[in-house]
Amino acid sequence: MDILHTIKSYLSEILDLDREIITEETYLIRDLGVESIDFLELAVALSGAFQIEVDDEEIFLLDLRLHLETAGVTTDKTALLAEKYPFLDADRIAEILKDLDQGPVLKVKDLVSYVTYQCHVQ
Repeated sequence: MDILHTIKSYLSEILDLDREIITEETYLIRDLGVESIDFLELAVALSGAFQIEVDDEEIFLLDLRLHLETAGVTTDKTALLAEKYPFLDADRIAEILKDLDQGPVLKVKDLVSYVTYQCHVQ
């Protein structure tokens, strides 16, 4: 099963959008306007489609800013995020840290990474 294709299909169905406008680089909140009810629906759909446990906080990076705020000045933020979100690679974490000031950072590729990671862990 193609994970990206499946995620794009669910997003287009839930949000009533053309599948073709959704790419791996699409921001869920900034570009698509995903809301909390949409996240809930997406989590249920992904859990069922891939037979994985979906942790809302992890997959949707819900506590990302909280983790960074409570980390303290001396904490290695890259290492902290790698620990909290093991499905994100170092390049993506660096991208997120640079992008924080622009708004919500969750992208479609983060969902793909999460599902891929969960499929291999379980």
